[in-house]
Amino acid sequence: MNKTWQEAKQVQPQIMRMLQNSLVKKRVAHAYLFEGEKGIGKHEVSHVFAKSLLCEAPIAGYEPCEECRNCKRIMSGNHPDVHYIERDGLSIKKEQIKQLQEEFSKKSVEANRKIYMIADADKMSVGAANSLLKFLEEPSDDTVAILMTEQVQRILPTIISRCQVLTFQPLSPENVKQKLIEHNLQPQIASVISQITQNVEEGLALSHDEWFVQAQKIVVKLYEVLKQNRMKALLFLQTDWFSHFKEREQLDKGLDLLLLIYKDLLYIQLDKRNFVVFQNQEEELASHALQLSQRRLADCMGTILDTKRKLSSNTNPQLLMEQLVLNLQEGS
Repeated sequence: MNKTWQEAKQVQPQIMRMLQNSLVKKRVAHAYLFEGEKGIGKHEVSHVFAKSLLCEAPIAGYEPCEECRNCKRIMSGNHPDVHYIERDGLSIKKEQIKQLQEEFSKKSVEANRKIYMIADADKMSVGAANSLLKFLEEPSDDTVAILMTEQVQRILPTIISRCQVLTFQPLSPENVKQKLIEHNLQPQIASVISQITQNVEEGLALSHDEWFVQAQKIVVKLYEVLKQNRMKALLFLQTDWFSHFKEREQLDKGLDLLLLIYKDLLYIQLDKRNFVVFQNQEEELASHALQLSQRRLADCMGTILDTKRKLSSNTNPQLLMEQLVLNLQEGS
């Protein structure tokens, strides 16, 4: 949670640029609504922005110094003028907003501003939402609200209209990878998962999912038998593949993993080995990469993508995979 301005900028450059402009031009809004999917930096940016607003010696007029009393108290979560509200059970209650209003009727204790953050703002009860609306309708000059949501469509339009809405973009694979490594995942696993999902929470769940661990091994094995002959590859589908990839969603993930292998082959050919995802198989991949033309690789990737597209229709998954194997094996 305790990110610096520069770290937050690497994750959400556009959002940080907008906040920087508002700070430098002294046009800070009374209320912000940070919206976007889970795990893309809304909470981290909220705290960095709060530090900027209350910092005693901001760098260049916007970047928190990280050293003053206000910055340190926000980092430790005990600044008396920064209030954080989250769900009480399944929702944010009316009483929580009323307590906030009472607190904000008092003079700031240590800073020239009071800041409140509301996580999961879409989970407010009707009473809480109406109370907040009244609060937003009569903003004081020294108050800044930061609302956060994954489902902006569930927030009252009248609340949205009183906020500056900032839409957070999905994380890049590199950002997802770094966040997963911060959660103690091995770089190899983090590399693979970061190419499968842009959601850090989903990525962490995948890392502990035994099905996904086995899926990676089966996909690598399929690639290996594809290099031998078509009968072995077709047999492998029957003995190993179909028993593991039973649902269409599972099969789609399997195809994503297979596509990554062929991308790795291309990266090796282009001498961009730092982009290789299946690092544990890099030497084997390098050997095979020498035997394939870039055009053949492009054809293989196109075939996998076409299979993914057909999978979303009602095409028989088993027939799709058998045809894919034949197309990939041909000329391999």
